[in-house]
Amino acid sequence: MKLKYTICSLFAAIFYLQSVSAQSAMINVYGRNTTLLNGKWQTIIDPFDSGIGWRGIYKDTKPTGKNDFLEYSFDDDNTLNVPGDFNSQMPELKWYESTVWYKKTFTCTPDESHRLFIHFGAANYIADVFLNGKKLGRHEGGFTPFQFEITNLVKPGENAVLLRVNSARVKNGIPGFGFDWFNYGGITRDVHLIKTVKLFIQDYKIQLDTADKTKITGYVKLSDNKAAPVVISIPGLKINEKITTDDKGYAVVNFKRDIQLWTPEDPKLYDVRLSLENENITDRIGFRTIKTRGTQILLNGQPIFFRGVNIHEEIPQRAARAYSEADAKQLMGWAKELGCNFVRLVHYPHSEYEIKQAEEKGLLVWEEIPVYQGIDFPDSAVRGKAELMLREVINRDKNRCNVILWSVANETGPSQDRDRTLVSLAKTAKALDPTRLVTAAFNNVSFHDGKMELKDSVMRYVDVIGVNEYMGWYTDWPGQADKVEWISKLNKPLVMSEFGGESVYNNKIDTAVKASAWSETYVENIYNSQIKMFKTIPFLQGVCPWVLVDFKSPVRMQQTFQKGWNRKGLLSDKGEKKKAWFVMKAYYDELKNKTLVN
Repeated sequence: MKLKYTICSLFAAIFYLQSVSAQSAMINVYGRNTTLLNGKWQTIIDPFDSGIGWRGIYKDTKPTGKNDFLEYSFDDDNTLNVPGDFNSQMPELKWYESTVWYKKTFTCTPDESHRLFIHFGAANYIADVFLNGKKLGRHEGGFTPFQFEITNLVKPGENAVLLRVNSARVKNGIPGFGFDWFNYGGITRDVHLIKTVKLFIQDYKIQLDTADKTKITGYVKLSDNKAAPVVISIPGLKINEKITTDDKGYAVVNFKRDIQLWTPEDPKLYDVRLSLENENITDRIGFRTIKTRGTQILLNGQPIFFRGVNIHEEIPQRAARAYSEADAKQLMGWAKELGCNFVRLVHYPHSEYEIKQAEEKGLLVWEEIPVYQGIDFPDSAVRGKAELMLREVINRDKNRCNVILWSVANETGPSQDRDRTLVSLAKTAKALDPTRLVTAAFNNVSFHDGKMELKDSVMRYVDVIGVNEYMGWYTDWPGQADKVEWISKLNKPLVMSEFGGESVYNNKIDTAVKASAWSETYVENIYNSQIKMFKTIPFLQGVCPWVLVDFKSPVRMQQTFQKGWNRKGLLSDKGEKKKAWFVMKAYYDELKNKTLVN
């Protein structure tokens, strides 16, 4: 009998884990006809991931007779908030990395004139989705959206959606086993029920032409291969035009107008409306160009220097994944207060709330996929997973004018497999979106004879080179800071994508020579030295200190000062300003004043 159940369990697990991949998510879910499914979701904690097999939690079976016996149940006494990571909601789940089952019921009145989709902003890391006991499919990746059409599966009245969300790290996952941040699991972003008409606007791109600042170009793509009229309205530009799709459901967008361009100083956004019969989609879109010219970065044709900061998607005061519009306002508000015109959102795609808040506040954005240290590049599946994640984030954010850099990697060690993967990703990004720049952050800069040389073989495939260096922290200074010579034969812009050191807020240890003291004074001196060095690098076009605020990282095990936190923040985990904050604030004020004078 035991063997029988073991075999049955094995076959059941194989059958139910095999599934259709999630559909590409519709863009701009927040501008559509939706119902939020956020709130309390019933949950079952499944540490050994046994619910997918013979226990059949996905079936959501209820006992109906006196002899029915089930060893699981969903009830209102065991709930978690969605969106939200499960680690921060229950003390016993603080370090948990396995499966949680989620269940939400909703009522529905299906009709033949509409279609229904269920859309997830993100779930970390693998999500298997079921509706009324039937498996819809699977999505792998913790930071990009996915959806399923449920038009023909919903029933009148009450329906139940179940998710098996497993946050365990996967060797050939994106990220893999090596990452220096907290692995927040669960349904971490909004869940929407999307209602559309039968023929709807599935996709669109409306952006400024790269060669003409008076021309808006792009496309509209319908859900089916049909010709239909679509009205595009931009009242601020006196545009109210009808375009008609071809028999493949595709139409080109092409308008000429006198356009006020989006800039960090004046982040102009236009209200946009796309209409198709009984469907209306609203958006707010800005228009700008971004290019390079030699070692310069040009925004709207003018050179720009990035005054940046790195940001993790975490609210430190509650030690939890950031997920709401209020969270996004807090993080982007800190960046603006520092004097930034640019943010690097690390090391994975952040929520749409953060992208849009940055756009509203005039913050340019570097978006990154989590191709990070420890990626299993020799595994043939890795490249496909990374490319899918890249496609998903580009599709989601292609209309956000403040997104100017797609980053394909951070701190990856050179190898033939790694090189082939990153070059392929860079080419994919360019093919999908030739209107933006491609970058990656490298940490393997060549050092010799007091000189720093940009020599990574992948650097020639990106538009902007990012370099992470921790002089004064993980490595000694190669002589005086203002005497360090940086060399590049690539004729490309450099952004110092990471630098800094760790300190504990209000640490009274008065030492400027000992890194292990975790003193604010020591790190303050690192920042002052970095700024001296920056002023000597002729091809430097931006700096981005690591990091805005202290964040959780279990690999940080110094028990006196770190205690499971990376303490490189300019702000403490309580939002208190460290000495390094004021150094960067003064430097950014100097750069702004210099720009105004010039």
